[in-house]
Amino acid sequence: MTVAALIVAAGRGTRAGPGGPKQYRLLGGIPVLRRTLAAFANHPEVDHVIAVIHPDDREAYAAASAGLPKLLEPCHGGETRQTSVALGLEALTEQSPAQVLIHDGARPLVSADIISRSIAVLEMNQGALVALPVTDTLRRASDHMAGETIPRDGLWRSQTPQSFHFAAILDAHRRATGKNLTDDVAVAVTAGLSVTMIEGNETNLKITSADDLQLAERLLSGSSETRTGSGYDVHRFGEGDHVWLCGIQIPHTHGLVGHSDADVGLHALTDAILGAIAMGDIGQHFPPGDPQWKGASSDRFLAHAAELAQRQGATILHVDVTLICERPKIGPHRDAMRRRIAEILALSLDRVSVKATTTEGLGFTGRQEGLAAQALATVRFMQ
Repeated sequence: MTVAALIVAAGRGTRAGPGGPKQYRLLGGIPVLRRTLAAFANHPEVDHVIAVIHPDDREAYAAASAGLPKLLEPCHGGETRQTSVALGLEALTEQSPAQVLIHDGARPLVSADIISRSIAVLEMNQGALVALPVTDTLRRASDHMAGETIPRDGLWRSQTPQSFHFAAILDAHRRATGKNLTDDVAVAVTAGLSVTMIEGNETNLKITSADDLQLAERLLSGSSETRTGSGYDVHRFGEGDHVWLCGIQIPHTHGLVGHSDADVGLHALTDAILGAIAMGDIGQHFPPGDPQWKGASSDRFLAHAAELAQRQGATILHVDVTLICERPKIGPHRDAMRRRIAEILALSLDRVSVKATTTEGLGFTGRQEGLAAQALATVRFMQ
């Protein structure tokens, strides 16, 4: 079963005040839309992510989405939200996913748990709406004068994602053309689909105004914990004509000996991430005596560590790898290594550091008997 996320981000966001569309404003130093895209792109159960954007925002979108996995080419939105979603669904027909989660681009703090529950509930339901029960007293007003109290029993505040079986919601949108309905649940119900409720949380707020952006900043800073993990790895030289370092194949006079591809850079970084989330070490997850990992590409190990971090509710903020060797020269390959790590971890390039040093001819690396690497990973846990 394939799952797609459709991120609606074509609005102008004028109520957020000056400074450009709200979805491209910085939240904790990262564009709002990047946080939203990453929440779905890094989720292990989501296969494709497509954004619906304004035609004027292509450059801003490219910068905000750089390096994230699973992203399809964005499509342009329409005059209304309903039209934008319909265009996004049509753009997904080539992938034809079994399920689709439709989410506001301006809800950047959606949790992995909400995404997981939105997917799971479709096993037994036609659609699902993330929402919060109304707890405040509701009152009707006339000319700013308090009027009758509105019973709040059974009233909910809608959030996103709103999840559906893809074929059903695509058909519903095609039949609703021109009706200008307010959200996808309204489209679904008009088409006769039943939609169940999933309780959301207050942190899954939609950024509409400048005050909302400030609240999101406070939620990030006040409900998070930052941790750092370290990793170290060594492999000796053996026969061969190349080495793998940080996901890049480099010609060399020798190869590296190891059960997998012996990529010391990715091995050290994998251990750093596992250390930051307190999930053991690489040998526990990929035992060197297990034949299935013989010759395996180490990007699989690093991607697994990143997936575990995401499942634990952790966001990888920054990684730093130091390669320790006399040969081969790292400088000519440094940028390619950074790009490869950024791709595997779905990080922007400015959050990936790769550097190298020698031991001035001392020790096993100085004698060119092997290579070593050390790494640090910084992650943030939302409380």
